[in-house]
Amino acid sequence: MTTRTTCPYCGVGCGIEAGGAREGLAVSGDAAHPANGGRLCSKGAALNETVRTDGRLLQPMVYGRQRTWRYATQYIARKFEETIEAHGPDSVAFYVSGQLLTEDYYVANKLMKGFIGSGNIDTNSRLCMASAVAAHILAFGEDVVPACYKDLDLAELVVFSGHNAAWTHPVLYRRMEAARARGQRHSVIDPRETDTAREAYLHLKLKAQTDVRLWNGLFAYLWEKGHVDWPFVIERTSNLHEVRAALTADDQNIASVAADCGLEATDVLDFYQSFAKMERTVTLFSQGANQSIDGVAKCSAIINAHLLTGRISKPGASPFSITGQPNAMGGRETGGMANTLAAHMNFSADDLDRVSRYWDAPRLATKPGLKAVDMFDAVADGRIKAIWIVATNPAVSMPQANRVRDALARCPFVVVSDVIADTDTSRFAHVKLPALAWGEKDGTVTNSERCISRQRAFMPAPGAARADWRIMADVAAAMGFGKAFAYKSSSDVFREYAALSAFENDGARLLNLEPLAALSDRAYAKLEPVRWPILTTGGVDRPFATAPFSTPDGKARFVRAHSQPRQTNPRFPLVLNTGRIRDQWHTMTRTGLSPRLMQHAQEPYLEIHANDAVAARIEDGALVEVSSAHGRAILTARVGASVRPGEVFAPMHWSESFAPQARSNALVAPAVDERSGQPEFKRTPVAIAPAPVAWRAFFVTRERRDPPNALWWRRIPYTHGHLYEIAASPDTLSPSAFAAPLFAEANAEDMLVAGDGGAFLRQANITDDRLQYAFFSTATGGLPARDWLMALLGAERVSDADRSMLLTGGARGEARGAAVCACFNVARGEIEALCTKEDGVTDARVGAVLKAGSNCGSCRPEIARIITANQKEHHHAAA
Repeated sequence: MTTRTTCPYCGVGCGIEAGGAREGLAVSGDAAHPANGGRLCSKGAALNETVRTDGRLLQPMVYGRQRTWRYATQYIARKFEETIEAHGPDSVAFYVSGQLLTEDYYVANKLMKGFIGSGNIDTNSRLCMASAVAAHILAFGEDVVPACYKDLDLAELVVFSGHNAAWTHPVLYRRMEAARARGQRHSVIDPRETDTAREAYLHLKLKAQTDVRLWNGLFAYLWEKGHVDWPFVIERTSNLHEVRAALTADDQNIASVAADCGLEATDVLDFYQSFAKMERTVTLFSQGANQSIDGVAKCSAIINAHLLTGRISKPGASPFSITGQPNAMGGRETGGMANTLAAHMNFSADDLDRVSRYWDAPRLATKPGLKAVDMFDAVADGRIKAIWIVATNPAVSMPQANRVRDALARCPFVVVSDVIADTDTSRFAHVKLPALAWGEKDGTVTNSERCISRQRAFMPAPGAARADWRIMADVAAAMGFGKAFAYKSSSDVFREYAALSAFENDGARLLNLEPLAALSDRAYAKLEPVRWPILTTGGVDRPFATAPFSTPDGKARFVRAHSQPRQTNPRFPLVLNTGRIRDQWHTMTRTGLSPRLMQHAQEPYLEIHANDAVAARIEDGALVEVSSAHGRAILTARVGASVRPGEVFAPMHWSESFAPQARSNALVAPAVDERSGQPEFKRTPVAIAPAPVAWRAFFVTRERRDPPNALWWRRIPYTHGHLYEIAASPDTLSPSAFAAPLFAEANAEDMLVAGDGGAFLRQANITDDRLQYAFFSTATGGLPARDWLMALLGAERVSDADRSMLLTGGARGEARGAAVCACFNVARGEIEALCTKEDGVTDARVGAVLKAGSNCGSCRPEIARIITANQKEHHHAAA
């Protein structure tokens, strides 16, 4: 028996069919779901590897002691009540997550804003799409995405503005690959050379944070050349002349725009001409646009160009903000952000009165609360004295992450609700509450195209884990608000939320779920994916195709867009850009459980332009120390031309559990967009230098054995153990001092040892004919390939022949190399071997023989590069 549910990763909202027990769970794409039509990305396809219960938080823990739910909820209620009584409602806060279901979000928001009486509930979605929300509200009067996925099939031109869709939303990218084969043109605006950029017709590799200049230049070009949809502009927009007047302050000549953006004038002209001529144009914008102190300005400039040409909510023509989390949209809808109230209502007098009456709220918050960065600043300076963190890991994901850690360490009362027992954030918790995970919880999520889908439970709750909405409701009851939170099921919560969206809604708010407000439990259980506002518009699923905009006059507003000045610091001459990689998600608490997802990019790295690497005397593959005014990190250098000179890039995923000295968000400045509160993850001044290394090593072990943090290390989980890569600075442990406690309990007859008394050391332990662990270190020489040793770690028996060569590293055949295809665990070496064996190999042939690239397709650009490189190598060899 299979269960139809929804993926818990990105905002695409793919449907999944899941079947079987927790052990042996099978997952596949739901062919009937409109978001994905049966496709899954590498992360979705590996969900079955992430549902095991080892490492789960299974019982409520209060100050390190296991307690009952009754004790824990009453204790939390009492602590919050005492804090509020002594310091007021704004002394407490909730920090929640786009991983929550809509029902969870609704209850949390209702408790904080309606009954505690503070606006201090914000979400980690603040970090990824708050600028788009603000831009939507400024332009449209409401946070409404005006496009749908069908538009990606119909568009003549797709502009990717700060959006590496090939990696971050691969299922959607596959749709656009098919459209590109039919003639669709792709233009990419990104300071990095990503897989999306490499595959595009045009890549505008602009200077960091010059997007507003580029888009304003487009607006001026469209105006000058007469590409204005005057009927649309006159009838359906306002504020055009203010924006036009603002643009005259800068020289909008194409050559000037190109010079300011660091681009070729011919490329800028090509982009402008393509946008002008191709009426069916979709602009996809994501974190590269949002995560900036110019985030709202960037999004507004994009929307302005679409308004000027009348390309809003038309087939194949619209601006389209793509979200990063599975239910960031649900959080936006329910009011789970500090600056919104509930159900697309704000803090106006009318909305406050309406929500207060609907909730029968005793002390409704009357003003917005603190946004994420401000919230943790308030924790740091003592204004917030109690915080409840739900389904997120801000000790890793927030900017200036070390300060967030210090703040949590000083906070008098920290509650963490999570699935995982040990996260960087939960280490600061006084109370830890076990929550249900994907496959155990039941509710709804809303994806990037406003499609509401069901997440359904198909596994029993482990231990005492509970749904987040229920945990919140139980605490609310313990605080004396039981009547307002007497929900018996997630369907009860959903019906109340849907009814609120329709309450006294005369059409001013497009979010109106009235047809779902009376769903029976049975109908809720069987609910099929459905988009709003199609529920109330007679089948029209592009919001502004016929409906007026949600502004007082029903017209969309042009919004002035301008960049904020940035200061330079000679101590930190480079600019750091952070972001996601293909197979990982957020802080790896889920994806890190899947060994195959760890194989494509095993190490935290820093992309550096070759010119900057030469200037800093950094070699490719060496460890590099990155420093900013806020912290430091040690990463592995990737030298090349993927970034511009003067700019560097680092992934944001690694945490204490995987690489404690490689947390890139510890470097990031806490600067935010003044309107959206979204942090600038894309432009932090940094400096780089070679990291001093006395010796390097690796350690393979069946059981997890984290080295001391005085050493640089990273951990890569495998099915049968763990691989640690280690490096030491001159003033830290020697190899023998590090290895001694690891092997202290081993019997001498089980040990194999070789070394020179210095940095060269090789030790292995074989017990009952099975390799338990092995350690290899060196100061200057190379280290053997890890593949054979990791395979030996999983073997049932170490043969005499294997034992004899164990300390040499057992050089057997070619190394597999890094994984390329995570869906089918195909490594680079396997693709290269096929290219060597056969002439004229194509990506289709690789897919047919090895299956690589035949599922989500996110590895196909890399496969193409491997084939091209192999062909060039064979050509040179033949010559």
